[in-house]
Amino acid sequence: MRTQVAIIGGGPSGLMLGRLLEQAGVDAVIIERKSPDYVLGRIRAGVLEQGTIDLLDAAGVGARMHEEGLIHTGVDLAFDGEMLNINFDKLIGKHVMVYGQTEVTRDLMAARQRTGSKTIYEADDVAIHDFDGAKPRVTFTKDGVSHTLECDVIAGCDGYHGVCRASVPENAVTTFERVYPFGWLGVLVEQPPVAEELIYAHHARGFALCSMRSNTRSRYYVQVPGDEDVKNWSDERFWDELRARINPATAEALKTGPSIEKSVAPLRSFVAEPLRFGSLFLAGDAAHIVPPTGAKGLNLAMSDVKALAEALIERFIEGSAAGVDSYSATVLQRIWKAERFSWWMTSLLHTFPETGNFGRRIQRAEFDYLGGSVAAQQSLAENYVGLP
Repeated sequence: MRTQVAIIGGGPSGLMLGRLLEQAGVDAVIIERKSPDYVLGRIRAGVLEQGTIDLLDAAGVGARMHEEGLIHTGVDLAFDGEMLNINFDKLIGKHVMVYGQTEVTRDLMAARQRTGSKTIYEADDVAIHDFDGAKPRVTFTKDGVSHTLECDVIAGCDGYHGVCRASVPENAVTTFERVYPFGWLGVLVEQPPVAEELIYAHHARGFALCSMRSNTRSRYYVQVPGDEDVKNWSDERFWDELRARINPATAEALKTGPSIEKSVAPLRSFVAEPLRFGSLFLAGDAAHIVPPTGAKGLNLAMSDVKALAEALIERFIEGSAAGVDSYSATVLQRIWKAERFSWWMTSLLHTFPETGNFGRRIQRAEFDYLGGSVAAQQSLAENYVGLP
């Protein structure tokens, strides 16, 4: 087989890259080691920045998002029950949209199926070769048969544990990482959201988040130790703990029910540099991880592939290497700004026992400053809705 761009990973970043290249007439094949149902079964982010909304529209896959997504003009923050609304619309004239990553993936899959673009699912033993030379290639096994895909470029959109970054020599890449000592225990429930906006709550017992996927499906989280076993948490225990961490009025309005999904997600910050290695380019979770506190993971991946698509289109259609040569430096600037914001949100809203009472008083001072400063609220708003 032969293609111009071999995309490793069939999640939203790989699918979006394939879609953008297809629109421009650049041939791409997507190779994914899991099945389509498995990919769609991943429960992930649900808040889309304005730039991601615009990108989905440009890719021709935004219709269902606009029909079913929920426009949010702000978020609520809470500290020991005291509420503070950050109104994006009033502060900076922008908004975000709640529309699950699963639905974004579904829409991109459907578009690819309609056009007949090649996606190879359930590919085993995926390996990349010679990306530092003139003839990069990808080998894999499908249904017990070995295959080789020759290409000009390999796009590593295969996540944190994928083969692409792992194939780079250790001395060629520098990684920066902070692993937090806690995770998020999340529950998905078929109940209407407890509030119109997301509620990010700091409490002495730990962080909590009241989120949603639709008008009838809600997603809730509580901070737990990083090594917590989800089996230790019955639905009843989860709801009791969530009520204890949110303000009384919100707790009273909360509608509970049996969980339809429950899991613990560890929190970490991670960046790899650079993001280009010859003909191999990293994007999305293969390049970086952010704590979910700032709703940046999916949006940052979409920003990566938008830049990568533009660079590859420039190379293959216009014959210029300027975009691919600057790709790594360009996207890393935005990545580090998103990392900073996610770190700041995480630091403000979670409990850190090692910082003691002093640390909590600093967090309280930060919350009070935010509540009294329009400039600070504007800074939060412009970062939350997405930097250019």
